[in-house]
Amino acid sequence: MNDRLMNASLAGRLDDPERLLWIPPAVVIGALAVQPGDAIADIGAGTGYFSLPLAQAAGSLGRVYAVDCQAEMLGHLQFKLDTGSISNIRVINADANSTGLPNASCDLVFMANVWHEFADRPAVLREARRILNTRGRIAVLDWRPDVEAVHGPPLHHRISASDALDELQSAGFAELKQSNVGIYSWLVQGLMQREIEQ
Repeated sequence: MNDRLMNASLAGRLDDPERLLWIPPAVVIGALAVQPGDAIADIGAGTGYFSLPLAQAAGSLGRVYAVDCQAEMLGHLQFKLDTGSISNIRVINADANSTGLPNASCDLVFMANVWHEFADRPAVLREARRILNTRGRIAVLDWRPDVEAVHGPPLHHRISASDALDELQSAGFAELKQSNVGIYSWLVQGLMQREIEQ
């Protein structure tokens, strides 16, 4: 197992109500400008902390593909779906660099708190470009390395927002922007730029 990958036995921490205070989903989703009808790939979805509110924002005509490489994490999300009334989330057990989603099937690729876990981020970005449509956008949320590691991974595992911006730019994303969200996180966003070939 990747030593940066969150252990699935700690999945309960992802649903800790305290998380709502330091990484409020409503603030993040507001920054993403999700539109009704959007198709969203939530890569590294875990137990659905963001998948569920993303599905609500996308509405009945939208769809969220909750992608995670750990089946145990997705099991927690599937239980929530089975016992709730949300029907526009599809759970997918797959790697971030090989989601199995169709070409150009998504309006948004969102990755929360997993950027530092990926061993091959260029491959993840190639996959994001493949599944995004021509007007698609990408958003990466991860842990700030300039704050105390009260929560989240150790500081030496964290990646700066500026490094993430550079990686997105190198992969052909344009109109990049960065902001800090909540107490411990940065958010980087960009748009597809199809004329730059892989």
